[in-house]
Amino acid sequence: MALQRVKRRLKAATIADRLATGMFYAAGILLIVLFIAFVGYLLSKGMSRLNLQFITTAPKFMEEGGGIGPQLFNSFYLLILSLMVSVPLGIGAGVYLAEYAKPSRLTDAIRMSLDTLSSLPSIVIGLFGLLVFVNYLGWGFSLASGAMALLVINLPVITRVSEQAISSIPGSIKEGSLALGATHWQTIVRVVLPAALPGILSGVILMSGRIFGEAAALLYTAGMSSPPVDYTNWNPLHFNSPLNPFRPAETLAVYIWKVNSEGLLPDVTEVGNGASAVLLLTVLAFNILARSLGRFIQKKTSGATH
Repeated sequence: MALQRVKRRLKAATIADRLATGMFYAAGILLIVLFIAFVGYLLSKGMSRLNLQFITTAPKFMEEGGGIGPQLFNSFYLLILSLMVSVPLGIGAGVYLAEYAKPSRLTDAIRMSLDTLSSLPSIVIGLFGLLVFVNYLGWGFSLASGAMALLVINLPVITRVSEQAISSIPGSIKEGSLALGATHWQTIVRVVLPAALPGILSGVILMSGRIFGEAAALLYTAGMSSPPVDYTNWNPLHFNSPLNPFRPAETLAVYIWKVNSEGLLPDVTEVGNGASAVLLLTVLAFNILARSLGRFIQKKTSGATH
């Protein structure tokens, strides 16, 4: 009898395990199908506009045949401006939390603040940027205001990613460096950070893809217009220079929202679909780059050859 009960329990456990495994496989397949359907739909709608002319030319007001060149440039430039500030600050904060901060109410408050900031709706951060950077500091609708608004979104994520990547480094590696006579700071700079670099870099690139598609926070900070700029003048101090951080500039995500909401272009549907396809492909490229670069650096730092 006891043997039969054991067999029944094993059979029931096997059936439950197979059911759970099937549910997990079904959920994974469903996600893949939804992803392929979503990507395929956007690409099929915007494929007619995926050409060099559309990507490099400027929009035409009330005319057909315009492109997204300035908006695409503004998106990349705004992303670079934001990362130039948020990455050093985020990595520094991550090093402090992982290596120097002792468990206390202060560190708990810092982590809770970071988690709260990272979960704030981007529209709220946009209103904050409008009040502080646009109005109070007098920067107006500009790339600088947009970059600082993105900083509020970037900083908590980079800090937490850096802290987790640094904390995941085995303690034996740090102890070995200290045993050889290195100081704590030398161990962090020469041992810990290089070992944590794949995780940090992957997190930064993945976050860049999310920020590249941000629109709500930039509506109130970077603006919804792109005055003509002189692409032959790359002096950032000149007002009409494309590198001037204090000029208003709409990004690609904002432009997609603008053309679809205003509907002033004769070919608004084609422009919106083409711009959405370019934005989607760019975000996919960010994700693929993050994973590929992370694996490459991991192999280099671990000494793997294959």
